[in-house]
Amino acid sequence: MNGPEILLDFAPELGVFVPHERRGGPTAAVTDGVSTLGHVVESTGVPLTEVGALVVDGREVPVGHIPAAGETVTVRAVTRPQDVPGAPLRFLLDVHLGTLARRLRLLGVDAAYESTDIGDPALATRSAAERRVLLSRDRGLLRRRELWAGAYVYSDHPDDQLRDVLGRFAPALRPWTRCSACNGTLRAATKDEVADRLEGGTRGTYDVFAQCGSCERVFWRGAHHDRLEEIVERALAEFGDAGAGVTARTAAGS
Repeated sequence: MNGPEILLDFAPELGVFVPHERRGGPTAAVTDGVSTLGHVVESTGVPLTEVGALVVDGREVPVGHIPAAGETVTVRAVTRPQDVPGAPLRFLLDVHLGTLARRLRLLGVDAAYESTDIGDPALATRSAAERRVLLSRDRGLLRRRELWAGAYVYSDHPDDQLRDVLGRFAPALRPWTRCSACNGTLRAATKDEVADRLEGGTRGTYDVFAQCGSCERVFWRGAHHDRLEEIVERALAEFGDAGAGVTARTAAGS
């Protein structure tokens, strides 16, 4: 670039994306005179999914603003909780976030997940077609133009990932109402209804079951229930109350 020089000042929360030398306050950036401010910000490494307001010399401007020489640009992080207008809040997770997807489903959050790598273009296209917020740790994926909405997952630890997403988007929590395998809706089921899907030991040990209306998988309070219950209780204590579940807290094992 060989055009107007501006000053960029990034919010501390965005420091993970920008070079170290841009983390301490306003730094100079040379633009080409025609590119939008959104393009300039992305060229520093910050996905626009992580940008809140862009403030130029004290006034908020759109991402399409063309920077002029001498402007000071404050790049703010998204406001939490973040509002996502235009569709019911639901998510799409890439292939690397399987554990997070299962935990979101455990809490009753609509979380579609691709267990195989279908490629960035297909993920972005599905996000747009279904109006889902794409969650990913891939910065390049979050910069794709066809993406409807997206969010960077800041941690590689599932506990922190879950707290990050719940804190950022504040989805309604309805634990034990979604299938952890396919994201379908669970319903209460009697033992007689699911008997042909149970092994003898399970039939003799458990009496309360739930079944997915989509994939027909059966759930009960299995060996891992206590660990899952802990995840649910921790999330509810920090991020909200549960809705009315149909599964009588059975979706622990299958």
